[in-house]
Amino acid sequence: MKASRSIAALVAAGAILGGCASNDSRPYYANDGYRGGYDNTASMGYGTIESIQVSSGEGRTSGAGAIVGGLVGALAGNQVGSGGGRTAATVAGGVAGAAIGNHVEANRNPEGQQMYSVNVRLDNGEYRTVVQDSVYDLRVGNRVRIVDGRVYRY
Repeated sequence: MKASRSIAALVAAGAILGGCASNDSRPYYANDGYRGGYDNTASMGYGTIESIQVSSGEGRTSGAGAIVGGLVGALAGNQVGSGGGRTAATVAGGVAGAAIGNHVEANRNPEGQQMYSVNVRLDNGEYRTVVQDSVYDLRVGNRVRIVDGRVYRY
């Protein structure tokens, strides 16, 4: 009976935490006064680069590492002890596993990876900020086009 409650609690926790994870492959648009969000009709646009800012890519995780780590930790903790001790070990294992899984996911990417926020004034007067991993030969004042969430010279 207690084992089925523990398993049900683990499944419920996994479902709740799964709702927090994002596997969105669309580009990230910063919301700092420039147009945010993603619009299929605006997947391509022409404009001029107003500024380029460098930021660190650290600390961005999808949450998948925490979910997997939490489930593995909870399952491992459930194998320890009996009664109330088993429940405590399951909870402690889940919390520790989630923390370790998130840390592993954060370290999976090269440490100190730089991201670039490219602020573009579009020809129609809108402003858009696109965050990407490289700027190659992009410079302030260049005429550019935005295609599928990336900025290119033209």
